[in-house]
Amino acid sequence: MHATRLTAADAAVAVTSNDRAVTDWCARYVRPWWEATDLPADQICNEPLVVAEVNPTKWADLAAAVSSAPHTTIEYARAPMLLARDSDDYAISGVSREEQLAYRSEPASGRLTIYGCDPEQVATAAARLAREAMRGVLLRAGWTVLHASAVVKKDRVALTFGSKGAGKTTTAVTLAARHGWQLLANDRVFVRPSLASGVCVLPWPSAAALGLGLLDALGWYDTVKARLEAGEVLHPTQKQRVTDALLSGQRAPLWEGKRELKAQIWPDQFPKWFNLGMAAGGQAATLLFPCIESGAEPASADGKRTLCADDFMSGATEDRYPDVFELARVDGGGTAEARQAVAERLATLPHHSVVLGHDVNANADFLNKLIENA
Repeated sequence: MHATRLTAADAAVAVTSNDRAVTDWCARYVRPWWEATDLPADQICNEPLVVAEVNPTKWADLAAAVSSAPHTTIEYARAPMLLARDSDDYAISGVSREEQLAYRSEPASGRLTIYGCDPEQVATAAARLAREAMRGVLLRAGWTVLHASAVVKKDRVALTFGSKGAGKTTTAVTLAARHGWQLLANDRVFVRPSLASGVCVLPWPSAAALGLGLLDALGWYDTVKARLEAGEVLHPTQKQRVTDALLSGQRAPLWEGKRELKAQIWPDQFPKWFNLGMAAGGQAATLLFPCIESGAEPASADGKRTLCADDFMSGATEDRYPDVFELARVDGGGTAEARQAVAERLATLPHHSVVLGHDVNANADFLNKLIENA
């Protein structure tokens, strides 16, 4: 049995598997933002535990048990899932036939078991749910979750807010690619009031979605294309159309209806492929609220945007990965008290509403000067 311990701040979650590729995948999923340490399975302590086995027989047995028991059907990770509870509420079981994955969660003990047939599917599920278990540990310790990207310089964190498509990821990677900033998170962060008067920020590990046009503007397109041609791969959530477009040299944005299809970059590919600095934490110092407009010159915008309830993540916003296995055991965004404490402290920091164009260098120069002079 193979085991790895994932740690962030003072929180830890362990993952074990009968397949080394699964624990390696989980370690890669969180690095370099969280620590991942291999360890003997008998050294696992009292932290939450994810057991992920590639075992077609156990998958079939658990799938049959869930199907024959009273159950409901939900959508989880964009696939149908059957969900059942033990009569005594001790365990929650789920089965996704489309992915050939079966789950059994024991919320009271913090143990989650995953059985599946395909090593990559098992590994992806294990990494995703280990992260969710870690979220639960952090939330119960007083952290909360912001829908924001983040970059760090000299321990000072610039947080970028906005709805989907507002430019959170663009702002973060633009600053990280220039002027010595380090990437802390591309879409979400954990935050908690520090012992002083500040706010501590931790990363939320996830792939970063970058459009083909942004890759080209950053000067990264040819690097990605060359890596793919050499046999390397991007995150498995990426659409095949994006891979095909990159290999064919298409640089224009790729669309599926109104949704832009983007390259899904693993966290560890930022330093390896693009020589981008990565950070594991810092103290909140500045809040950015961007709006990207074609042809615009970067400038401060009229009006003053402030933090609002929609900038915090909650259980209700987790439509893709709802906490059906009760790993968090609190609201998915933390307690109301934690959110209020963070909001009050962030309100005292500089706020900047900005308009950005498509010139990456001009945007980076403007933002860096704005933040440095704040």
